[in-house]
Amino acid sequence: MNLVDGITAFVKIADLGSFAAAARELNISPSAVSKLVSKTEEELGTRLLNRNTRGLSLTQEGEMFLERSRVILDELTSAKEELSSISGEPRGKLRVSLPNMPSFFLPVISRFMAQYPAVTLEVDLSDRLVDVIDEGFDAVIRVGQLSDSRLTARSLGNCAMNLVASPDYLRRYGVPATVDDLRSHTCIQYRYPSSGRTEPWPLQHPASGVVDVIPSLICNSTDVRLGLALDSKGIAFMPGLLTEKYIASGELDVVLENIVEQNYEMNLVWPTNKYAPSRLKAFTDFIVNYFIDR
Repeated sequence: MNLVDGITAFVKIADLGSFAAAARELNISPSAVSKLVSKTEEELGTRLLNRNTRGLSLTQEGEMFLERSRVILDELTSAKEELSSISGEPRGKLRVSLPNMPSFFLPVISRFMAQYPAVTLEVDLSDRLVDVIDEGFDAVIRVGQLSDSRLTARSLGNCAMNLVASPDYLRRYGVPATVDDLRSHTCIQYRYPSSGRTEPWPLQHPASGVVDVIPSLICNSTDVRLGLALDSKGIAFMPGLLTEKYIASGELDVVLENIVEQNYEMNLVWPTNKYAPSRLKAFTDFIVNYFIDR
């Protein structure tokens, strides 16, 4: 019996709450899990689990050993990853969170997968402000200011935001010459999923201050707003990451250029770790180079 196998089984039981669930996770039989734990208790000279008809619970010694066990398994994983970074290709699972812009990020994900087939990506496409460490993410693309000193960051540059509309829409309804003109246009706005508030447009009237527009449509999808703008349904405030190719092709025009514009800093962040696995380095280098080359 390998003591590491016994420790792994013990941690799985503690996390999942039963021998059967741990057995399914480890792809072995419940009796094999029970034997692993019994052998581990015998090796340690103490009982780790209380077993009875009502279920199971950790003994006081089990509670203490559980924390040590997690450290042991984490260190073992880090050691394996450190060695694999020297001797082999990046492999293993990466959990990443990216802004909810599928039309931009799906090609990025596909290209990374083609280049690193041994890496398994778990991708969270979301505009909410995730907690990188507490939610267990390996890497996150974050827009805006950084404040967590526990994170390492690499800049991806600035993301420009502009008002855009299709040439057809502007031919039919006119090109707004001032921010006041937007009051009579169809405005497609974005609602933040986390707060429920609509995204403010940076509209400043030279005399009266902020100009409020009346939204004709509100949704929480960046890609939907892009599609509506391309379909001549109105004016949208959009990130250049999505619109630049359509502006270059003439499918979209920038409205009130040099008057309505906003820039956000973009960073790739991940938990600071001097023993970062090779798959994380491969991903961070890939993303930074992708943004440089695009």
